[in-house]
Amino acid sequence: MDITIQSQSLPIQGATIHYRDAGNPTSSSVLFLHGASFSSQTWQDIGSLKFLAEKGYRAVAIDLPGYGQSQEIADSPEAFLREFIEKLNLQNPIIVSPSMSGKYSLPFIAKYPELLNGLVAVAPVGISQLSSQLQGIELPILAIWGSDDQIVPIAEADKLLQAMPNGQKVILADAGHACYMNKTDEFHEHLLEFIRFNG
Repeated sequence: MDITIQSQSLPIQGATIHYRDAGNPTSSSVLFLHGASFSSQTWQDIGSLKFLAEKGYRAVAIDLPGYGQSQEIADSPEAFLREFIEKLNLQNPIIVSPSMSGKYSLPFIAKYPELLNGLVAVAPVGISQLSSQLQGIELPILAIWGSDDQIVPIAEADKLLQAMPNGQKVILADAGHACYMNKTDEFHEHLLEFIRFNG
């Protein structure tokens, strides 16, 4: 199957926001955020967008404001994410949120959990600060960490699952903070299983 990954931009809050889009626009969707050292290009480079598009899903990766090809914004992260999801007409996407992008996904989930089908938490930052606001939210979660993460301790995964009990934890052996870079195939397998169950 020949998968085209489209490079697109749209205006949000006066800023130009860049994203990559692959797969059937009417299918269940997965929205990839990224860490501070990365951008939407990362998910194209390691094959995640193509992988999910080939499985019949719509896969979208965003350059968060101030990263990649996206301009800075002034508004709150959760308002930004909501507007992006609405403008792309993503119906209850599953969000994949590594590292720094927890500043976007976790406040969004605290406010709008009903707009998502699930969260793939890849060692996101901000769990301790937001755990009280996330308490008792029933959104399905896959908490996936590298065993050698030196930046966000695995104990944070347990904190997240204590707050949001509808989840599971997966530890990828011999992988660091960006575990999807070290163990891409394993990461994709767990991601696909979670999406098939919750997408």
